[in-house]
Amino acid sequence: MKTFLLVLSFITVSIAGAQTKKTTVTKQSTEIKQPVLLKSSSDSFSYAIGLEGASYYKQQGIPAVNTALVKKAFDDVYGNKTLSITAETSTSIIQQTIQKSMNQKLSTEKEAGKNFLAANKKRPGVIELPNGLQYEVIKQGTGMKPLATDTVKAHYRGTLIDGKEFDNSYKRGEPLQIPLNSVIAGWTQALQLMPVGSKWKLFIPSDLAYGDRGAGGVIPGGATLIFDIELLDIIKK
Repeated sequence: MKTFLLVLSFITVSIAGAQTKKTTVTKQSTEIKQPVLLKSSSDSFSYAIGLEGASYYKQQGIPAVNTALVKKAFDDVYGNKTLSITAETSTSIIQQTIQKSMNQKLSTEKEAGKNFLAANKKRPGVIELPNGLQYEVIKQGTGMKPLATDTVKAHYRGTLIDGKEFDNSYKRGEPLQIPLNSVIAGWTQALQLMPVGSKWKLFIPSDLAYGDRGAGGVIPGGATLIFDIELLDIIKK
């Protein structure tokens, strides 16, 4: 598994998920409901079009669509019938709808992060810096503090504020080695305050992490991030 580096230029995370559908048996009958049978290559292609489109728009945050109208649009085009809207209008509608959904998701994520940080800074032991970065000292080391131009060696675990883990160097069994000026701003700032041998918990606002764009499909845009970081060493050239 490739390291999920905090470098802005090369985040490569792949997430695979699987859902198992349970077979339903009605009380009135012992007949087992079967999935739709794809009897031909045309059937398979038709289903694939719907599957791909539905999956994409669901991922974009579109809550639901009127499937009857989706079918009507296909019937109208393939039947050479009069269209309800033009192709140019449909493109505009799709773009506007997706953008609206993305903006709503971004606003919700930012508000959740803001509320989390406001409550978190009231906890004993949590220190907030002027730019909103928060940290909690779990263990204070006695070594040197790195400079922004240094390469550091560190173990870390990253989660969202709901506890969902998106990366963990401990599980890989290999600490990260990386130039401190190549990571997200929250890391660059915090690690310069950490003596080698320290273990801190960081609470990083989205503007000091991955901002509105998010990262790797597992970090939403606008997300506040939590990191457990253990600074192991400063790598000298």
